[in-house]
Amino acid sequence: MPLNILIVGAGVCGPALATLLMYADPQHKITVVERAPSLRVSGQQLDVKAQGLPILNKMGLQDTIKPLLVAETGLQFVDTKGKSIAEFGVTTGGKRNYSLTTDREIMRSDLVNMLYEASLKRRKEIDDSAGPGGSLKYEFGKSVTELSQDDDGVDFKLSSGETGRYDLVVGADGQGSRTRRLAWGAEASAAAFHPLGIHAAYYSIPRAEGEDGMAKWFNASESRTILMRNGDRPMTQVYLFARKNAELFRQAYKEPIAMQKEAFRQVYAGAGWETDRFLKGMDVCDDFYAHEIGQIKMDTLHKGRVVLVGDAGYCPAPFTGMGTTLSLIGAYVLAGELAKHKNDIGPALKAYSEVVRPPVDEYQKLPPATLSAIFPSSKFGVWVLQNIAWALGSLKVDQLVHKVLPAENSDGRWPIPEYPELNLPVS
Repeated sequence: MPLNILIVGAGVCGPALATLLMYADPQHKITVVERAPSLRVSGQQLDVKAQGLPILNKMGLQDTIKPLLVAETGLQFVDTKGKSIAEFGVTTGGKRNYSLTTDREIMRSDLVNMLYEASLKRRKEIDDSAGPGGSLKYEFGKSVTELSQDDDGVDFKLSSGETGRYDLVVGADGQGSRTRRLAWGAEASAAAFHPLGIHAAYYSIPRAEGEDGMAKWFNASESRTILMRNGDRPMTQVYLFARKNAELFRQAYKEPIAMQKEAFRQVYAGAGWETDRFLKGMDVCDDFYAHEIGQIKMDTLHKGRVVLVGDAGYCPAPFTGMGTTLSLIGAYVLAGELAKHKNDIGPALKAYSEVVRPPVDEYQKLPPATLSAIFPSSKFGVWVLQNIAWALGSLKVDQLVHKVLPAENSDGRWPIPEYPELNLPVS
């Protein structure tokens, strides 16, 4: 029997899940609620690799994504004068990031828009075929403010005042998931966040003349790091990562964006390299976003008829490079288990939680020593890191690793389950 499903969040997970559900059962009635006033087309580069690419291929999107990929040529460590210390090539073939850049990167805006359009296209295909009933609708500028449930369904209330009832509610609303907080309670939701002690700001500035497709990594003392990325795009992406001044940042997150920018300005003043240019660009950018980096770890991914997908349930943190892949895995497995269990929600959600756990556990692995190494606090520590980078670059360790280690989706990695019940374009 088809379901009436509410998906909270129209990022990567939401539209992907909606599309997969419609392939499985065209009669599903699907509503996607997004608190932003429109599709969020801002954001930085994302990695799509490992199981993520085969899942997109199964959805018939392999030709759609190819022209959208960012042509980044590698990663360069630079010193305070912008001089190259070491260069590392692009990780290829869907492998995990042994460099910080891959040949499978895409701007968040392009990926989200691609998946959104794919969901609309699938719905139109169903409608044009004069098949059985069902629906898909997106509700922007709205958020869920209340949830309550019983054995037969979930009652909700939106910020617009609307109320209703669904068979299933899916929280695909990111690291700070309101769905998680409403269903599990504020205390349990907060306890699921495991901070990594890093604060980050992301934004874009005009590209400078002469900048090429090489990403650049710069370390300053006081545990400050800057990543600059251009690829083949007209705007330069700036990433600021800081491992100190936690209270300053946490207080700033409660304030308007202007105060958040001021906090990063204070911390990064005088850091060196092109910091002055980056801070001036930050003043006038319109896509600034800052947050504390952490992982979401839940003992259970479903509660009654409410289930979490992607960052809402198992955010791995940006430094793993696996957030997008886990989101696609989650959407694929949830849709697959619902189809496999003939939309019997209880057994399907239980199976989803069990099947998705191995890749979640694997891709959330992030040794603390790794973070300490790339965020040196002293000038001496920066010097040591730079010399290590120089040595690795000189030995071309990245090329050796690419030859020796297998691709992420090869034998020995978590195998993608097969769900013929999904009726996807590519088996």
